[in-house]
Amino acid sequence: MVLPAMLRSLRHHNYRLWATADLVSVTGTWMQVLALNWLILSITHSATSVGLGLVLQALPTILLGPWGGVIADRLPARTVVAGGQAAQAGLSALLAVIAAGDPSGTGGLYAVSLLSGLVTSLTSPALGRFGSEVVGPEDLSNGLALGSLLSSGGRILGMSLAGVVIPLVGVPGAFLANAASFGIVLVAIALMRGGELHVAPRAEEKSERGIVAGFRHVLRTPWLLVTFGLAFVLGSVGRNYQVTMAAMSEGPLHAGAGGYGALSVAFAVGTVLGGLVAAARARLPLKLLIVAAMLCSVGQMASGGAPNLVVFGALMLPIAAGAVLIDTTVSTRVQIDNPGHLRGRVIAAQGMVGAASGAVGGPALGAMCDTLGPRTALLVAGTIGVAAAAAAAYALARLRRTAPAEAPATADPGTAPAGVGAAAPAPAAVPVAAAVPAGGGATAVREPVPAR
Repeated sequence: MVLPAMLRSLRHHNYRLWATADLVSVTGTWMQVLALNWLILSITHSATSVGLGLVLQALPTILLGPWGGVIADRLPARTVVAGGQAAQAGLSALLAVIAAGDPSGTGGLYAVSLLSGLVTSLTSPALGRFGSEVVGPEDLSNGLALGSLLSSGGRILGMSLAGVVIPLVGVPGAFLANAASFGIVLVAIALMRGGELHVAPRAEEKSERGIVAGFRHVLRTPWLLVTFGLAFVLGSVGRNYQVTMAAMSEGPLHAGAGGYGALSVAFAVGTVLGGLVAAARARLPLKLLIVAAMLCSVGQMASGGAPNLVVFGALMLPIAAGAVLIDTTVSTRVQIDNPGHLRGRVIAAQGMVGAASGAVGGPALGAMCDTLGPRTALLVAGTIGVAAAAAAAYALARLRRTAPAEAPATADPGTAPAGVGAAAPAPAAVPVAAAVPAGGGATAVREPVPAR
């Protein structure tokens, strides 16, 4: 039966708690995203000011991500995650207090956004690492895929609820609802069965600790560098669809704000389809990453020539589905093919790549749309994605041929060789929530979302 296989991670008690908390928390995140953006916009009447708030949330991850990885590899993940969730709950409550005071400026809102980003940068790797403890390694890819589905569902639900909550109880009510969602995560963590957690080894030796050890591992792992390089390209000019969808709606398609909203819904539906495809697969090898990257890039090129909104929206469905497959595959391979005592630092490096790609790609695509036009921008960006996917395929093929001679290091004891992207999940604890951690982590769409 396909359906039971797609939901197999739910047989784990701890994962059921984690999935429930994830859905509630992602819903709260998106309520706060809309409420905060609306509040800043109502104060400044400037879209640039809204963007600045998002940059402030992402900046700490780019600058301090490695320290978060060190914390994740040295301290109990469960404790770090609980502390981070409590801190974020407090910051959401603080936003509610500021909003209730009818602020005339954005200084306090920006300060809280920066603090939220700081907490995220220091605790997100532990959040991803803790995800590895709530489900067995045999259900890795399924857990990640269900996480993508929960993220998409929580996004749609959160945006819908925000439209109801804000008119009824105001912006402060949305912030308080988000604070309460963190409480649900804390309750779920407290109710988990310690005996059923799959705890990954932590860095014990002095030589295994610190930022340098993490960077050394990444730089000495060729397949990881190739994967991160491809992820950066796809996450920048290849994946910032919110920019190109807006530009196409306003420009060549003449669809306006209504068309942009319809495209956003189509993209969200596509992410759900991608999550279903990923959940139905037992294995997520690097070969799937290359195929999905190539198809997404070709689809992006084709979307630049879409004659109308319907065709453009239809192309968004497979592109969004492919985006989920890309993110889920990267998270799966990054986690399963790296040593457990370095996992937090690898997660941190992945987070830094994602944050940097979003920061670079948004302005780059915007500039291309302004100077070359949206259609040409999509064609150029898709071409870059195809070239990057082809280069990554060539590099991984070469690594696969040389792997036996080089005898690449394995991950945890008993895992498959890390150098070539093993086709099957190896028996190591891996994070369910690497792609979409409870508390709103990185989504399959490359757009700024405050990670919890």
